[in-house]
Amino acid sequence: MPSRLDDQLNTLHEAMQAIGANCETAITTGIQALLNGNEKDAQYVMGLEGEIRRQEREIENICLKLLMQQQPVARDLREISSALKAVYDLERIGNISADIAQIVKREHLTYNTQLVDFKLLADTTSQMVSKAIEALVHKQQQPAIEVIHMDDQVDQAFVKAKQDLASHFKQDTNVEYVLNVLMIAKYFEKIGDHAVQIAEWALFSITGVHPIHDDPSSLPSFDE
Repeated sequence: MPSRLDDQLNTLHEAMQAIGANCETAITTGIQALLNGNEKDAQYVMGLEGEIRRQEREIENICLKLLMQQQPVARDLREISSALKAVYDLERIGNISADIAQIVKREHLTYNTQLVDFKLLADTTSQMVSKAIEALVHKQQQPAIEVIHMDDQVDQAFVKAKQDLASHFKQDTNVEYVLNVLMIAKYFEKIGDHAVQIAEWALFSITGVHPIHDDPSSLPSFDE
């Protein structure tokens, strides 16, 4: 028969999955707003930021109640503390997605598909968030490892974006447009970083060792 601790942990898992799903929606809807110039999509993402912030507070309250009322030990304690850390990154992802939407709405960007592959950046970062939450909730190492390695794709895409935009800058007198596009590319790179941090906390929850804070050499390879 499940204990009260198990029930509350399940509530935490459901809350983490819900906020993760909203973060993925914020990313995918934000890129639709950029690609289609749809202000309604941009406005939706800006509104979703508030819901993600509310969910963050809800998860913090769940975690604090678990710590105070259930006095968890060992693995359960790591899981709760990791969720507390990870939910900050999820809130930041929601915030960054709203920042992208604000630029789209304010600047009325007409997106040039040849300039930066934003669809690749959005698809990759959205998958990273999904896998990171999967790793954290289901205590699976492999999705977390995949997220960490996927970040290389995001970093490479951002480097290419900077190079392409630098070349375009020499030909385009619309400096503000180029800078806005570069800023959006940087925002996606930041989303990737936050997804990696969630994955790292998932690994800590499972193994008891944080791959960066405790022992960088402990990070498993992609093939393990």
